[in-house]
Amino acid sequence: MRSCLDISFLLILVIGFHRSEICKHTFWNAEKLNKHKPWIETSYHGVIIENMDTVMLDPPLVALDKDAPVPYAGEICAFKIHGLEAPFEAEVLNRTSGEGVLRARGPIDCEQQKEYTFIIQAYDCGASPSGANWKKSHKAVVHIQVDDVNEFSPVFREPLYRATVTEGKIYDSILQVEAWDQDCSPQYSQICNYEIVTQDTPFAIDRNGNIRNTERLSYDKQQNYKIMVTAYDCGQKRATESVSVHIDVKPVCKPGWQGWNKRVDYEPGTGSKQLFSKMHLETCDGPLSSVRAMVELQTSHIGKGCDRETYSEKSLQKLCGAASGSTDLLPAPSASTNWTASLLTDNGRDSDLIFRFDGRQAANIPEWVVPQNLTDQFTIATWMKHGPSPGLRAEKETLLCNSDKTEMNRHHYSLYVHNCRLVFLLRRDFIQLDSFRPAEFHWRLEQICDKEWHYYVINVEFPSVTLFVDGVTYEPYLVTDDWPIHPSEIDVQLTVGACWQGGEVTTPRFTQYFRGSLSGLTIRPGKIATQKVISCLQACKEGLDISSLESLGKGIKFHFNPAQSVLVMEADDLESINTAMTKVSYINSRQFPTPGLRKLHITTTVQCFGEDTCISIPDIRAMVMVLPPSEPRITIAGVERLVWPAAQLRAPVGVALFKDIHIISTVTKTDATLTRRPGVLELMHNLDYCDVLVIGEELDPERESLEIHHSSLLGKHLDATNSTSGISIYGVDSMAHYEQAIRQVRYRNWKPGGLSERRFRLSCSELNGRYTSNEFNFEIGIVHSSEAVEHVNHMAVQSQFMRPVHHPLVVHTVNSDHISGTPPAATVVIVMCIATLVVIVVLGIYRIHTTHQDGSKEDEEGRKDPEMDWDDSNLNITVNPMEEEPEEEEDEDEEEDELAGELSSAEYEDSDEEEEASIQKGRQALTHTCIHVHTSKIHMQT
Repeated sequence: MRSCLDISFLLILVIGFHRSEICKHTFWNAEKLNKHKPWIETSYHGVIIENMDTVMLDPPLVALDKDAPVPYAGEICAFKIHGLEAPFEAEVLNRTSGEGVLRARGPIDCEQQKEYTFIIQAYDCGASPSGANWKKSHKAVVHIQVDDVNEFSPVFREPLYRATVTEGKIYDSILQVEAWDQDCSPQYSQICNYEIVTQDTPFAIDRNGNIRNTERLSYDKQQNYKIMVTAYDCGQKRATESVSVHIDVKPVCKPGWQGWNKRVDYEPGTGSKQLFSKMHLETCDGPLSSVRAMVELQTSHIGKGCDRETYSEKSLQKLCGAASGSTDLLPAPSASTNWTASLLTDNGRDSDLIFRFDGRQAANIPEWVVPQNLTDQFTIATWMKHGPSPGLRAEKETLLCNSDKTEMNRHHYSLYVHNCRLVFLLRRDFIQLDSFRPAEFHWRLEQICDKEWHYYVINVEFPSVTLFVDGVTYEPYLVTDDWPIHPSEIDVQLTVGACWQGGEVTTPRFTQYFRGSLSGLTIRPGKIATQKVISCLQACKEGLDISSLESLGKGIKFHFNPAQSVLVMEADDLESINTAMTKVSYINSRQFPTPGLRKLHITTTVQCFGEDTCISIPDIRAMVMVLPPSEPRITIAGVERLVWPAAQLRAPVGVALFKDIHIISTVTKTDATLTRRPGVLELMHNLDYCDVLVIGEELDPERESLEIHHSSLLGKHLDATNSTSGISIYGVDSMAHYEQAIRQVRYRNWKPGGLSERRFRLSCSELNGRYTSNEFNFEIGIVHSSEAVEHVNHMAVQSQFMRPVHHPLVVHTVNSDHISGTPPAATVVIVMCIATLVVIVVLGIYRIHTTHQDGSKEDEEGRKDPEMDWDDSNLNITVNPMEEEPEEEEDEDEEEDELAGELSSAEYEDSDEEEEASIQKGRQALTHTCIHVHTSKIHMQT
């Protein structure tokens, strides 16, 4: 048993030792078999098409091993890539031959990365199937290029292209369009061609995208073009969307103002109106250092040189605060001022009273008009328009001359023009120890012969004489002395338009005729005009203006002439002058401006660096059209007839003629927003005179007069003149003030005699007769008997425009449908009512008067005026008790009662007051009866 165990143990030891020897031998043999490393190229270049997975390598991927053909040791089992970021992997195709392939692990995008570089190594299979004792080759560099695929279309860089060309010019390149491609390769990412898609256009495009015109373009023919352009890459792939190209054609660049209108309409009452809101200066890119623009408003054809107030000369002087006492030597022709009737007038200038002298007309001023007492201080003023005198040796042209009427030919003072010089002659009267004294004062001015209107004022403060022309002072350049004139008994003659030569000739005649136009020739003795008054009298109501001065900035300089008809602006850059020009406005402050054209003239000077003028800018000629204003209709309304006892006319205060007068002014307007039908607007504006003229024979100063007390004019801008022809109230003031003054005009006749009536006519004017009222006729009936007929005065029917109103401060609309007044049927009823009541009441009064005369003679003997007293106790007038009396009629009756009481207290005793009260009661009852005649009952008891 033991021997078996020993034998078994020995066998195990022998077998173990044997196996150990076998293992040692096998390992040594394996090292001996895999002696070499695999071999590959040192570098590879590969190409892969994007979106493909196989890489084409040059040289091909092949690993060699010198241990071949020993199995495993001579075989290639793997290729390994170093660099995990490389998106490639290598695969062994044949272990024996060592061929391999390089593939992409995912899609390769050329647009993301065009090239890859990484390290690769080859591994053999080792010495046994387990791969033990494998060997690796050296490291080889692999460089792979990604080949592009034309997968993207060209895209233009801009959605729209614009360009501007000048007509008549051929351009090498107007503009360049540009497209791009997202492909990565030069072949597919580059744009190789452009094409104009739009057919029949005068344009061409090259391969670089430059567009040019193939013919000369005309602005008049076509002002803009729209063409479509496409692009191709070098793989001939076309752009998905074409691009639009806009080409504008502009006229040939000519320096000058652009964007202005030749005519600008101006509506009266709208304040200032911008003239050049879109105007700008084109200099064609010329370099400039300064720009100077002058805007001139030409208004010499309007009135006296521009739109001025056309009130009468006296009204204007009062409006401007001039001293009173001036004499108008060229008033409007009338019955009392007939010396200007033969002169030529120019009535086509907005009622400006202009007298035109052609060298054949002159006027003698009546003696009662000639200003007296010309002391050492006085003023002569006139508007004058004069041109150069005809002939080489021009004669004197006399505006004003005061010379001897007969026998001699001495000129005491005169104003004349000679060779475009204005000369004022003043010969003083001789006084003891007198000697040479200044006598002739000469001024040489361009204005005297420029054929334009100018306002001349000569202030005399002897021996100093000062001339104002359009408010600017001028001293005489020459003063000559002369002897004073010796006193004589010869009368003098004052003339306008020539000088009267009464002596030293066979036949007295005019000489030294004036050729030109005059207006507003006045003389004011004892006082001189102030600068403020002169400026006011000649001020224009229209002119140029600049709106929003604060928006001009500091880069602009500007100044106006005194009349604001010329505006000069200077700037250092184009933007400033363009901004300033858009602010230039026209303004006319008159409520009723003169309609018509006003010319505009713009001259521009551009200065360049180092040069005087480098760019010539054409002048601009435009116009402002002042549209006609809505003409007012001035209406005078009131009671047209009153009957007064003769005794009332003899009272010291006389009778008020127009105590119920009313003046209104309306214009017709079209309501464009509502009914589009004409409506009536009541306007508040000023009047400048109202005349009360006597119809028929003039007033006899021995027995009658028209009067207005001075206190009636206090607090108003009014004055009045009185003559046998009537009363003239003048001055620029409101219609309300004129109403108040006219109501105070009284007529008095202290010797009425057999006069039965007197008739008067009232008319008013706005703007010196440009707008005149209706002629309102008023008649006074004079009663010489003792009949009590005064109550008939209060039965007169007022006109349809007559109504007591307080004039509003603002314009209000009156419905045109209600202007027509009382309907025709109602008018007939009222007239019949009044006629019937008049007959009934007169009969009743007559019966009452007869009864009282027969039954109450003893009572009547104690009264001063028994014929004017009557008792209405037996006169009962029944009226409708349900009707209330209108408040307006109560007010009128109260006003009439006050006035009647005033007049009665001045002439009558207590009996007259009782009679007047009775008449007033009867008048009130009569008014109610007329209103409700269909329900009234009249009971008369004797």
